[in-house]
Amino acid sequence: MHIPDGFVSPTTYIPLWGLTAVLWYQAFKKVSIESEQISFLSALSALSFVLMMIAIPLPAGTSAHLSGVALISILFSPYLAFSALSMVIVVEALFFGEGGITTLGINVAAIAFLGSFSAYYSYKLFKKINETLALFIAGWIGMNIPALFVALILGLQPLIASASGEPLFFPFDIKTTTIALILPHALLGIVEGVITVTLYRFLKRNFKTVFTDE
Repeated sequence: MHIPDGFVSPTTYIPLWGLTAVLWYQAFKKVSIESEQISFLSALSALSFVLMMIAIPLPAGTSAHLSGVALISILFSPYLAFSALSMVIVVEALFFGEGGITTLGINVAAIAFLGSFSAYYSYKLFKKINETLALFIAGWIGMNIPALFVALILGLQPLIASASGEPLFFPFDIKTTTIALILPHALLGIVEGVITVTLYRFLKRNFKTVFTDE
C-alpha cells in the first residue's frame, strides 16, 4: 500500500510529513524496550521488511502486501511498533524504491502509525471475547485501516489538485480508489490474520520473554 512519488500533491504530503515528524517525536519520548527483547524486535522488523517488499501491484497505482504490523504491535507496544516499522519504511524508500520520498510521511502515518495502533487496540478489545479471534482481527484491521487511509488520500487528489478540471496528480476519485484498494486488502488481510495468530502462538510457546502484555 506504499504510495510512490508523483501521485500526491505537495498540499497533501507536506502536512503529512509534519504530522509524521510530530508522531516520531512522541514515540521517541514514550518508547522503551528491555535489552533481552531487542533481538526479537530486530528479527520481527526484518520479517516485516521482507513481507512489505513482496508487493502485488494494484490498479490504483499502489500495491498490496503483508506487513506483520499487528504482531509487532501486540508483542511490544503500538509506539514501539510504530518506531520499528517507520525505520523499515524509511529504508525501503531510500534504498529499494518501495514507496516515494515525498510520500514517505503518508506511508509511515498509514502503515506504521495507523496500522500499529488500530491492530493493538482491536486486539485489546476482542481479547475479552477470544484471544485467537482477537489476534486474527488485529492482523486484518492492521492491514485494512492503512489501506483505507491510503485510498482516501489518493482519492482526494482530484479535488485538491486540478487545473481546468483536469487532475494534476492522482486521477481517480475516492469511490474508484477505495474499491481498488480495499477489496484485495480485505482478502490479503485474511492471510495477515492467520500469520499473526500462527507466529504469536509460536513465540508464546517458545520465547516467553518477548511478551509484555502478560
